[in-house]
Amino acid sequence: VGALDRTRGRGRTCASLGILSAGNRERGTMFHHDFKPRGVCSRAIHIDLDDAGEVVEGVTFDGGCNGNLKAIGLLIEGRPVDEVVEVLAGNTCGPRKTSCADQLTLGLREAQEALRAGAGA
Repeated sequence: VGALDRTRGRGRTCASLGILSAGNRERGTMFHHDFKPRGVCSRAIHIDLDDAGEVVEGVTFDGGCNGNLKAIGLLIEGRPVDEVVEVLAGNTCGPRKTSCADQLTLGLREAQEALRAGAGA
């Protein structure tokens, strides 16, 4: 399964596209990772990276501010992980010391670590 279909895929989660896993796994030329954010409204972040773990292929969120999080997913698709982390790390939401965007950066780094650990096994 590739990136979301831009004409019909908006608002669909990885689960509805059949790529939800109970952790992480490799799918063809893409690596899928599920991240559980802390301290934010979003309940899960589903991350797809290229097989090298360097480029964001797709991101969806369960919960949180629906429109804003769908927009973040579209804006970062195809961008280097390092660039996304540089821009979004440390972003806060209201009185919280974190945000869904900040938690996404942690999830991206965790996905990279999981991919590298799997490659080294």
